[in-house]
Amino acid sequence: MYLEAGGVNLQGRSVIELGAGTGLVGIVAALLGAEVTVTDRDMAMEFLKSNVHDNVPKDLEHRVSVKPLNWGTGLQHFSHFDVILGADIIYLEETFQELLETLIHLSSEHTTILLSCRLRYQRDHNFLDMMRKYFTVDQVHYDQKVDVYIYKARKAQRQEF
Repeated sequence: MYLEAGGVNLQGRSVIELGAGTGLVGIVAALLGAEVTVTDRDMAMEFLKSNVHDNVPKDLEHRVSVKPLNWGTGLQHFSHFDVILGADIIYLEETFQELLETLIHLSSEHTTILLSCRLRYQRDHNFLDMMRKYFTVDQVHYDQKVDVYIYKARKAQRQEF
């Protein structure tokens, strides 16, 4: 809903969705004009490819590619994106370091990162604190009905001394 409401302009932008699951967020981004790479772990590829194929209109299929991405590994196969999307990917503390490494690798100083999540436990807040070492992180939306926050992040500007 945040994307559809124009929370960020996706027209003609390169977008990657991390931990895509069903690929819904990436599919919406493609419908809004983005060139999208939808990613998840190897074990999710068959379902993800099928779901994207079944739900992206044929005339827009060229805008969406599905690729495996295990956070923190194989990053050399990916370059920077204009927008990084992640929906409900902040919950397994043992993946936080790899997720952070992935966000750093995929982003440039011009990249916008949008993460939607429920903040269930202190560890979820801890991940946002980890991000703040490398990114400016701002809450841009809260949906009280479903208890979901949306955060926008950009690489922090390094000060020259």
